[in-house]
Amino acid sequence: MASRAVRRWLPRQHGAWAMLVVPFLAGMLIATPTPWDAVLLPAWLLGYLAAYHVQQWLRLRRLSRNPRAAGRHLRPALVFAAALLPLGLALVVHAPWLLLAAACALPFLAVNCWYARRNRERALVNGLAAVVPACGMLPVAVLFGGGTAGQAWQPALVCLLYFAGTVFHVKTMIRERDSRAHLWASRAYHAGALVVACFLSPWVAAFFAICLLRTLVVPALGRVPAVVVGLVEVALSLLLVGVLVAVYG
Repeated sequence: MASRAVRRWLPRQHGAWAMLVVPFLAGMLIATPTPWDAVLLPAWLLGYLAAYHVQQWLRLRRLSRNPRAAGRHLRPALVFAAALLPLGLALVVHAPWLLLAAACALPFLAVNCWYARRNRERALVNGLAAVVPACGMLPVAVLFGGGTAGQAWQPALVCLLYFAGTVFHVKTMIRERDSRAHLWASRAYHAGALVVACFLSPWVAAFFAICLLRTLVVPALGRVPAVVVGLVEVALSLLLVGVLVAVYG
C-alpha cells in the first residue's frame, strides 16, 4: 500500500531526476558548497514535484471523464507546494536574486503546462523546454557558492548541450526507435554539439565525442531495453559531473 502511494506521489520519470540533480551538483562542486545548498536542493526538488502534479492535473482535467483522476494530483501538488513555501521564503530572504532566477524559469514552465494540458508531454519541444531551467540550476548553485556568472556560463552551456542531446537520443531509442529521421536528427545534433565543445575544452570535446559515439553504436544494437538506455545515460551524467568539476572547478 505504501509503495503504491509513493508511486502516485513521485513521478516515474527517471531521466528527469538526473536532469534535476546533475546541474545542481556540478554547480555546487564548481564553486564552494555552503550550508544553504542543503536548503536549495530540497526546495528545487519540491518545486519540480509540485509542478509535475499541477501539470498532471491540467492534463487529466481536460482528458479524463472521471473527475477523481485529476483530483488525485491536487493533494500532492498542495502538499509539495506547502513544504516548498518555508524553504522558498528562507532562500529569498538570504538571496533575493533568486526571484529573478525563478522568473526566468516561468516561461519554460508555462510551455510544459501547455503541452501537458494537450497531452503532448512527450513532444520534442516540451522536453527541450524542460531542460533549460534544469540546467539553469548550475549557475544558481555556482552563485550560491560565491562563484560568478562568468565562471558559470560555460559549464551551464555544456549541461544544456548534453541534456538536450538526451532528449533526442532517448526519443530515438524508445518512442521513435523506428524513425530514421529522428535517428539522423539525433546524430546531427550530437555532431553539432561536438563542434561547439571543441571551442570550450579538449576534455569537454572528448566527452561529447563519447556522446556522439553512443548515438552511432547503441541504435545499431537493435531494440535495446529502456533500462539499458537509462543506465547508459546515468553513466554519462556521472561522467559529465566529473568533467565539469575537473575543467571548471
